[in-house]
Amino acid sequence: MVSDPKSALPHPLPGAVGLSHLSAYDWEAADGVCGGSPHLHLVCTEAYVVTGGRGAVQTLSPDGYRDIPLAAGSIAWFTPGTVHRMVQGGDLRITVLMQNSGLPEAGDAVFTFPPEVLADPEKYAAAAKLPPGTGPETAAAARRRRDLAVEGYLVLREALEAGDSGPYLEFQRAAARLVRDKVPTWRELWRAGALATAERTGAQLDALEAGEPVHLGEATAHEAGPTRLGGFGMCGRRDEYNLPGTTLPYQGE
Repeated sequence: MVSDPKSALPHPLPGAVGLSHLSAYDWEAADGVCGGSPHLHLVCTEAYVVTGGRGAVQTLSPDGYRDIPLAAGSIAWFTPGTVHRMVQGGDLRITVLMQNSGLPEAGDAVFTFPPEVLADPEKYAAAAKLPPGTGPETAAAARRRRDLAVEGYLVLREALEAGDSGPYLEFQRAAARLVRDKVPTWRELWRAGALATAERTGAQLDALEAGEPVHLGEATAHEAGPTRLGGFGMCGRRDEYNLPGTTLPYQGE
């Protein structure tokens, strides 16, 4: 337990969520679709809030394959284990809200690379890593990474559409094996972020019930702006924020 939830993270966003803005990639993949790198999250729910343009998010889950339309004002979210692929339909722009800020950047997101890559942590890390910066070399590496993820994704989708969930389930298991050693670090991030935030609310409720709302005397406001524009994320070009509870972008994104 967090003994002093007030001191764990001083100024997290509401609910200790992560926040970024994405513009979907317009690179055409092997199946003729323009969009991002399919992947899943192992412990975090992710939400897309569409702020402009149109497109879709393709998902693989025990529900099967879905193609969810996206347009300005729509919201879509995916629970852990759901493979998702953002698809460009025309100037698609979204704001991403991510549960457990810091965990996705610390490796909670796993690409749908082919099985032989997932089975080898060194091969996976090499395939997922991008060069620093936002120039042509980084763009080319991000596109290669996207293409490799689509290669594995198309096999999973074809099998799932044919009624065979085996490859999809094995991908989930492979992803879990790949990140198992990271769990102690994730646990610390969770304790300092999402858990501490929830416990802080409990302490505030106790104070209100006791008639001593001393926390209200600490009321204040905060502001922040993007600390990097146009980075290469999993789904598209990403504007990100350096806020309490977040870590460095995952694998150089």
